[in-house]
Amino acid sequence: MATTPKYDDSHIQTLSSLEHIRKRTGMYIGRTGDGSQYEDGIYILVKEVIDNAVDEFIMGYGKRVEISINYDTGEVSIRDFGRGIPLGKVVDCVSQINTGGKFNDDVFQFSVGMNGVGTKAVNALSKRFEVKSFRDGEVSSASFEFGNLKSQKRTKCDPGERNGTLVRFTPDDQIFKKFQFREDHIERRLRMYAYLNAGLALILNGKKIVSENGLQDLINDEARFEKVYQPFYYRSKMLELVFTHTGRFNETYYSFVNGQFIHDGGTHLSAFKEGLLKAVNEFSNKKYDGDDVREGVIGAISIRLKDPIFESQTKNKLGNQEIRAELVAEIRKVILEMLHRNEAEANKLIGKIDETSKLRSQLNTIKKQARERSQAVSVRVPQLKDCKQHLRLDKIDKKTGLPEGDDTMIFLTEGQSAGGTLGGARDAMKQAVFFLRGKCLNTCGLAKDVLYKNEEFFNLIKTLDIEDTLEHLRYSKIIFATDADVDGLHIRMLLTTFFMRFFRQLILDGRVFILETPLFRVRNKKEHFFCYTDAEREAAIKKCGKGCEITRFKGLGEIDKDDFKGFIGDKMRLTPVTCSEDIDVEKTIKFYMGANSPERKEYIMKSLVCDSSEF
Repeated sequence: MATTPKYDDSHIQTLSSLEHIRKRTGMYIGRTGDGSQYEDGIYILVKEVIDNAVDEFIMGYGKRVEISINYDTGEVSIRDFGRGIPLGKVVDCVSQINTGGKFNDDVFQFSVGMNGVGTKAVNALSKRFEVKSFRDGEVSSASFEFGNLKSQKRTKCDPGERNGTLVRFTPDDQIFKKFQFREDHIERRLRMYAYLNAGLALILNGKKIVSENGLQDLINDEARFEKVYQPFYYRSKMLELVFTHTGRFNETYYSFVNGQFIHDGGTHLSAFKEGLLKAVNEFSNKKYDGDDVREGVIGAISIRLKDPIFESQTKNKLGNQEIRAELVAEIRKVILEMLHRNEAEANKLIGKIDETSKLRSQLNTIKKQARERSQAVSVRVPQLKDCKQHLRLDKIDKKTGLPEGDDTMIFLTEGQSAGGTLGGARDAMKQAVFFLRGKCLNTCGLAKDVLYKNEEFFNLIKTLDIEDTLEHLRYSKIIFATDADVDGLHIRMLLTTFFMRFFRQLILDGRVFILETPLFRVRNKKEHFFCYTDAEREAAIKKCGKGCEITRFKGLGEIDKDDFKGFIGDKMRLTPVTCSEDIDVEKTIKFYMGANSPERKEYIMKSLVCDSSEF
């Protein structure tokens, strides 16, 4: 029996602020990542520096920020034209935790950065970091490596140098493994800053990003040609909001605090939703359900707040509960006044909500019929081989700190052949299998009633238990397990379309994946290798030598059950299905999955690249 190590004075550690940031990176910037996702840590580093430049703009100093990013080396340079850091405190402001000017309300009244941490975290997590403050003809500069000061000096500025601050850094590749900045993610963040700060010019590698109409530009850009009516817009010193309706099934919101995009919303966003519902019901003299009012809404809200409280250093969610009641009342009043001032557009809004309400009523009837039909046929889903454990989002495992059943998964596979292999190889405690009957229905352009009229999709929704709320989801991962041929790829696209249109939040939450299975087996009499790529196949051929046997797998059913256990075990390779925030999802789905074959053919022919040596 293993003995527990002795716990004494020697086990107590005191970390410096630098050591703590580097050791507990997630507390300061969230996940590290490699740059492929919008919320990865390297973008938070950029954000923390730009936040300071935006705070200067909010206070009336500097209408231009120059951002330069070398996508090959990862070096970032950000130059603002604000007041500049006080010259005697440059080193302290970028290296000493809890040091900064934003604790002083006289200097920064509405600031995002309130804790004196942001730029220090950037410094600590960079292999090289340089700061220069230009102020009234003088410049104070300092350079760091891995957060440690290497040099500092104070001299006269070059003639004509404007006040402001320059920060240049390169993220530490020991922490951010194989990272690479994506230009589309950077541009989206900068557009959010521009929308929130009308008149602020952000220059990215020479490209100017600016908005003259603030949040109106945001909603017009995001809704494009889908607007049911012209957006309602209100702006005051402390509050700005805008909204319209589209024909989408989901609701989309953009929330901001003190010029900063708050990804997960919070108090002000929930107040916006409640205020909108109250205003619409009061204007229409009806009692609409909140879901009917909000379906298809695309809106944005921005507030200015002296002492914002965020749920983490990455500032993804506002937590000031004391402002909620007053904010709900103000938003209700503002929206009600806008509806009365423009009754023509307001009537279009009410017409959209009436239509949604009627469709929901019809849908409830279809739901009831679908449930009755299902119960008459069977008390269980015939296409499901269930597992014994299930995800419980409302219960936390004390050992892991994660929801119970966080390691559960369900494979969506085509036909009995592949399903039989998976069914025999799976871990019955935590891995379920759902059999698809060949190619499922293409849901592009179809209404919600298809979810209940189509038996296969209805059974899938029942299996996942997501009919009423995603909070009841029974599996932590939803995995597409299809053959590696054209038909298998088509099924992936059909399933992706289904989830993207009706349950997009599952994709945004990182719940949907594609199972990668080996394409080849290379073997001789002594050993065998399963290969996922051509490069792996070539490497295996070299190891096995001449005369080895090479098998190309097309379907999952061709792989032996015992071998398959290794592909869905600890070494399982999964590719996440992602939904970039940088694209118009509805437009993309319609282009690739809609009834526009001639347009797609033309696109393919124009984009086709041929090797002339083949002809």
